[in-house]
Amino acid sequence: MRKLEGSLFGSSIVPFRFVFIMWLVFSIQFFYGFDFGVFGIRPRNVFGLIGIVTAPFIHGNYQHLISNTFPLLFLGTILYFFYSGIGGMVFFRCYFYTNMVVWLFSPRDSYHIGASGLVYGLASFLIFFGLIRKDPISLIITAIIFLIYGGVFLYGLIPMDPRISWEAHLAGALIGAITAFNLAPKRNVR
Repeated sequence: MRKLEGSLFGSSIVPFRFVFIMWLVFSIQFFYGFDFGVFGIRPRNVFGLIGIVTAPFIHGNYQHLISNTFPLLFLGTILYFFYSGIGGMVFFRCYFYTNMVVWLFSPRDSYHIGASGLVYGLASFLIFFGLIRKDPISLIITAIIFLIYGGVFLYGLIPMDPRISWEAHLAGALIGAITAFNLAPKRNVR
């Protein structure tokens, strides 16, 4: 049992650090009255390129921050625990490639902030990876992720609220699925 706890703890380090930075940035923004939204992704704008790196750490309010915190901790820990051999690569792709796709192709000329593109990327990867690999552990992970996030996942891809970046959701879902197809043939994923 001790080994399992250590592994779970070790698997949660990257997601916890990421979430810590999100909360730190939000706290600075809240307590000092800064508006970091201008460091979001502004599609096809040279100054908006900074958002490819910074946007996932910037959130508009507590609800936005909390709605990304728990899924990132949960999905990130599952990723690194069950797929430690490829976890870093998956996280990197879902983070940077998703944001690059938003910068290149988003039709709206507005700032895109938040980590929901990363959340959608991780969820999409975990769902599709199990469907492609078809090994028992991956299929169980797929079922669990789909049961927990399936409805919200599909609903978030529909452009309903102009304050929500459905473009980041869609980009994350696509990048996660492409990454799953790309990495499925790898032997050492654990």
